[in-house]
Amino acid sequence: MMDKLQEMWEQQKKFMELLQERRDFTKFPVDMTSKSGQKLLKGITHECMHELFEANQMLKNSKDHRVTDIKDFDREGYAEELADALHYFFEIAILSGISMDELVEAYIKKGLKNIRRIENGY
Repeated sequence: MMDKLQEMWEQQKKFMELLQERRDFTKFPVDMTSKSGQKLLKGITHECMHELFEANQMLKNSKDHRVTDIKDFDREGYAEELADALHYFFEIAILSGISMDELVEAYIKKGLKNIRRIENGY
């Protein structure tokens, strides 16, 4: 599984490098202390949230007040929107200078903290 994650990460990095060559994309990592760096990351974070919102819009059967069930669900479209969000998520991390290993370590550490919280009655 880690190989797949690494492949996804590298694909995003190569895409960003292609954007640098052909579309004047920003150099990375950005300066996280600068206003321009933080504004750039906020903008891309907004795009990531927008993709999640688009995925959310596909969940037509989620309304508590609706009596009828909508069984039609575009699984492929939903997965594509989640993939779009993941592209932006990786872009945010790469622009921030956070390595995949650093992100995985932080994810595991936070996951263990969440497990401990539940086990301790949080």
